[in-house]
Amino acid sequence: MLLRPELPPAPNLPATTTHAHEPVCSCQHTPSAPRRSLSSVSTGAVGLVLVSGVVLTALVTAVAVSAISVAVAAVVLRSLLNSQQHRNR
Repeated sequence: MLLRPELPPAPNLPATTTHAHEPVCSCQHTPSAPRRSLSSVSTGAVGLVLVSGVVLTALVTAVAVSAISVAVAAVVLRSLLNSQQHRNR
Protein backbone atom coordinates (compact mmCIF):
# COMPACT_ATOMS: atom_id res chain seq x y z
CA MET A 1 0.00 0.00 0.00
CA LEU A 2 1.44 3.33 -1.04
CA LEU A 3 1.30 6.39 1.12
CA ARG A 4 -0.49 9.18 -0.71
CA PRO A 5 -0.50 12.62 0.88
CA GLU A 6 -3.80 14.44 0.85
CA LEU A 7 -3.72 18.05 -0.20
CA PRO A 8 -5.82 20.54 1.72
CA PRO A 9 -8.77 22.04 -0.17
CA ALA A 10 -8.02 25.16 -2.19
CA PRO A 11 -9.12 28.38 -0.51
CA ASN A 12 -12.02 30.27 -2.06
CA LEU A 13 -10.63 33.51 -3.40
CA PRO A 14 -12.92 36.43 -4.20
CA ALA A 15 -13.50 36.89 -7.91
CA THR A 16 -11.98 40.04 -9.36
CA THR A 17 -13.36 41.69 -12.46
CA THR A 18 -10.72 44.40 -12.79
CA HIS A 19 -8.77 44.17 -16.04
CA ALA A 20 -5.38 45.72 -16.78
CA HIS A 21 -6.89 48.30 -19.15
CA GLU A 22 -9.70 49.38 -16.85
CA PRO A 23 -8.80 51.99 -14.22
CA VAL A 24 -9.76 51.20 -10.64
CA CYS A 25 -10.39 54.84 -9.76
CA SER A 26 -12.55 57.39 -11.58
CA CYS A 27 -9.66 59.77 -12.44
CA GLN A 28 -8.20 59.93 -15.95
CA HIS A 29 -4.98 57.97 -16.45
CA THR A 30 -2.83 58.05 -19.53
CA PRO A 31 -1.37 54.74 -20.60
CA SER A 32 2.32 54.50 -19.86
CA ALA A 33 4.89 53.43 -22.40
CA PRO A 34 5.58 49.72 -22.37
CA ARG A 35 8.77 48.74 -20.62
CA ARG A 36 11.55 47.33 -22.72
CA SER A 37 12.43 43.81 -21.83
CA LEU A 38 15.81 42.14 -21.91
CA SER A 39 14.98 40.73 -25.33
CA SER A 40 15.59 44.19 -26.79
CA VAL A 41 19.36 43.57 -26.62
CA SER A 42 20.61 43.39 -30.16
CA THR A 43 21.86 40.12 -31.55
CA GLY A 44 25.06 41.87 -32.60
CA ALA A 45 25.92 42.64 -28.99
CA VAL A 46 25.26 39.05 -27.95
CA GLY A 47 27.35 37.79 -30.85
CA LEU A 48 30.19 40.13 -29.93
CA VAL A 49 30.21 38.87 -26.34
CA LEU A 50 30.21 35.25 -27.48
CA VAL A 51 32.98 35.74 -30.04
CA SER A 52 35.16 37.69 -27.62
CA GLY A 53 34.66 34.97 -24.99
CA VAL A 54 35.71 32.27 -27.43
CA VAL A 55 38.77 34.28 -28.53
CA LEU A 56 39.86 34.97 -24.95
CA THR A 57 39.41 31.31 -24.03
CA ALA A 58 41.52 30.27 -27.02
CA LEU A 59 44.25 32.74 -26.05
CA VAL A 60 44.37 31.52 -22.45
CA THR A 61 44.51 27.92 -23.67
CA ALA A 62 47.34 28.74 -26.07
CA VAL A 63 49.34 30.41 -23.30
CA ALA A 64 48.81 27.42 -20.99
CA VAL A 65 49.89 24.91 -23.66
CA SER A 66 52.95 27.02 -24.47
CA ALA A 67 53.92 27.23 -20.79
CA ILE A 68 53.59 23.47 -20.37
CA SER A 69 55.69 22.75 -23.47
CA VAL A 70 58.42 25.17 -22.34
CA ALA A 71 58.47 23.51 -18.91
CA VAL A 72 58.78 20.05 -20.45
CA ALA A 73 61.57 21.24 -22.75
CA ALA A 74 63.41 22.77 -19.78
CA VAL A 75 63.19 19.50 -17.82
CA VAL A 76 64.46 17.50 -20.80
CA LEU A 77 67.35 19.90 -21.42
CA ARG A 78 68.30 19.88 -17.75
CA SER A 79 68.28 16.11 -17.72
CA LEU A 80 70.45 15.96 -20.85
CA LEU A 81 72.92 18.51 -19.47
CA ASN A 82 73.14 16.69 -16.13
CA SER A 83 73.77 13.33 -17.77
CA GLN A 84 76.44 14.87 -20.03
CA GLN A 85 78.23 16.45 -17.03
CA HIS A 86 78.28 13.09 -15.23
CA ARG A 87 79.89 11.45 -18.26
CA ASN A 88 82.65 14.10 -18.48
CA ARG A 89 83.85 13.46 -14.91
